[in-house]
Amino acid sequence: MADSSFDIVSKVERQEVDNALNQAAKEVSQRYDFKGVGASIAWSGEKILMQANSEERVKAILDVFQSKLIKRGISLKALDADEPQLSGKEYKIFASIQEGISQENAKKVAKIIRDEGPKGVKAQVQGEELRVTSKSRDDLQAVIALLKAQDLDFALQFVNYR
Repeated sequence: MADSSFDIVSKVERQEVDNALNQAAKEVSQRYDFKGVGASIAWSGEKILMQANSEERVKAILDVFQSKLIKRGISLKALDADEPQLSGKEYKIFASIQEGISQENAKKVAKIIRDEGPKGVKAQVQGEELRVTSKSRDDLQAVIALLKAQDLDFALQFVNYR
């Protein structure tokens, strides 16, 4: 019998982020507490730009956007938001969506699998993802449960389970 395997990736569906951003923009334009404060949220190149005339308002826009991401099933670990910055008379927050597993994070996950996972499970880094292989599917299930229980600072998805 051939080895079973799955891939560990960190991907975010761009369309879902776009939908969450559009929902947040609509809510910001309609909410009473955002009237007359120059509040807005929109794409600015590859980053998301939130702006308002006070620090509290711009943080409230970020909160609205985060709630929309959660409703769309996107982990907040994928969102990297900067601190509010004063730019002229407006406060701005730039946020970006993190995709892919960096080399050091991939090594960290592979070390967790080696140290705490079942014996006979191998993890190898392949670009921005990890391939985990084993003869036993039960061991692969145990690895998935192990990684879900870890408090990692980046989002993980498990794909190509065969």
